[in-house]
Amino acid sequence: MITDERRIKILQITEESGFVSLQRLVAAVGASESTVRRDLEFLDAQGHLHRTRGGAAYAGDSLTDFDVRQNRASLEKRRIAQRMAEMISVGETILLDGGTTTLEVARNLNGKALQVVTNSFPIASLLMNQAKIELIFIGGYVYPKTGVALGDQAIEALKSIHVSRLVMGAGGVAENGLFNSNALLVETERQMIEAADRVSLVADSSKFGQRALSYLCPLTAVNEVVTDDGLSDDWHQTLDANGIAVEVVAGSNRTVTVSGS
Repeated sequence: MITDERRIKILQITEESGFVSLQRLVAAVGASESTVRRDLEFLDAQGHLHRTRGGAAYAGDSLTDFDVRQNRASLEKRRIAQRMAEMISVGETILLDGGTTTLEVARNLNGKALQVVTNSFPIASLLMNQAKIELIFIGGYVYPKTGVALGDQAIEALKSIHVSRLVMGAGGVAENGLFNSNALLVETERQMIEAADRVSLVADSSKFGQRALSYLCPLTAVNEVVTDDGLSDDWHQTLDANGIAVEVVAGSNRTVTVSGS
C-alpha cells in the first residue's frame, strides 16, 4: 500500500472498532510494526486518533455513509444548491468539492456549457454523460465513505489546475474559519482553494457557529456564501466584516442578496 492508502485504512479500521490493537493493524495493512507505529504517530499528531498502549482509539466523529447523508438532504440544501447553480455562468471553469450539497449543485447544472473539475466520484458519475459539460476528474486514493479522491496524488494534480470558482461545503463554520469533519480531506481542500480565483461556500445555517474535527482555512479565504434564511444577524455582520458576499435563499424560494464589503 502507498502511505496515504495505508493511513486511511488504519483510520477506517480504528473508526469502525473504536479501539484497535497494533497487531490487528499490522495484519490488516501488511506493513511492519515500525511502519504502523509511525503511521499512528502521524495520525495522532494530526488529531485523527489517539495512540494508546498496544494500539489506537478513534478521536473523531463517525462519518455517516455518503448515500445515507445524501438521502437526508434537506429542502434548504436543495434550494441552496439550486441558487448556487444559477450563479454559475455559462462557460465558467469550476471545481466542485465532494459532499451532499455540492452534489445537489451538480444536479442543477444540467444544460449549462461548463468545464467542471471534481475529485468526487458521485459528482463525476452524475455529470459524465452531460453533453455540454467537459468533465475533468482529479484522481488519488478514494475514501470509501464519501467517494472522494484525496492524498498526495490528488494534491499534485490540483497544483496544475486553475479554475475561476471553487464550490465547496464545510463541516462547520466558526469565527476563526472553516472546519471539516474528515481531517483526511483538509489538505486536499486547501489545494483546491489555492487553485481557484473565487471560493463559493454552500452551507445551511445550522453549520454556522459549529466546529468540526479539523481546521481548514480562515473566513477570509471565502468570497461568497449561499445559505438559508436561518442565518443569524450576528453571522451576517461577521461575514460582512470579512468582506464575504452572502446570498440568502428564503423559505418561500425567494432570494435575498446581502453584499459583503
